[in-house]
Amino acid sequence: MRLAAFVCAVMLAGGIGCGPAAADPQSCKDFGGAVDADQICHSHTGTASYTISLNFPVDYPDSQALTAYLTQRRDQLVDYAEKFPLGDRPAPYQLAVSAKEYRSAGTQSVVLRVGEDVGVHPVSSMKAFNYDLGKQAPITYDTFFKPGAFDIIAPAVRRDLASNTQVLPPRGGLDPASYRNFAITDRDIIFFFDQGQLFGENEGPLHAAVPRAELAPFLN
Repeated sequence: MRLAAFVCAVMLAGGIGCGPAAADPQSCKDFGGAVDADQICHSHTGTASYTISLNFPVDYPDSQALTAYLTQRRDQLVDYAEKFPLGDRPAPYQLAVSAKEYRSAGTQSVVLRVGEDVGVHPVSSMKAFNYDLGKQAPITYDTFFKPGAFDIIAPAVRRDLASNTQVLPPRGGLDPASYRNFAITDRDIIFFFDQGQLFGENEGPLHAAVPRAELAPFLN
């Protein structure tokens, strides 16, 4: 076990949350950006055909996974712009990524909101990353939740969405694959959904919080 993992495990055993990860400013330089005082990278690039704006934390422990995803999205937009010239389109293609961080005792999460405009109207999607600071390992839906958790998650998500006065179709949201993007806090597990993902309509993007206590029997 690496020293950092050992120290973090000892802190967690004593009921103390692990501190933030060391910043990785190189990940920002790779995108031609600059890091601010809050350890957020701001990168803005573009040509006559496209504009790309990336804002993300450089202190996320699994920076390789985060930057790999951002690189993929950036390259996809650049490739699209090269294959499909603007023509009569009045504005360049656009990709804008913003991030929000969440923490609990022993975990760190980053949720990206990805806005892309390459067609008739802009589309927003969500991408979440979670990390176990004690185990020094990524957290996924399958490693965090036990079998049977979805039977609690799905109705709890609908309940939270309804309480926020959002009109819901009579059916929908029953595909477990739609619940892969989530963030962890000490109080809640927050689920995030792409625009139109949850109910097959043009809603969203949406998010819903499920109390962690409600899911406790189904957490690993």
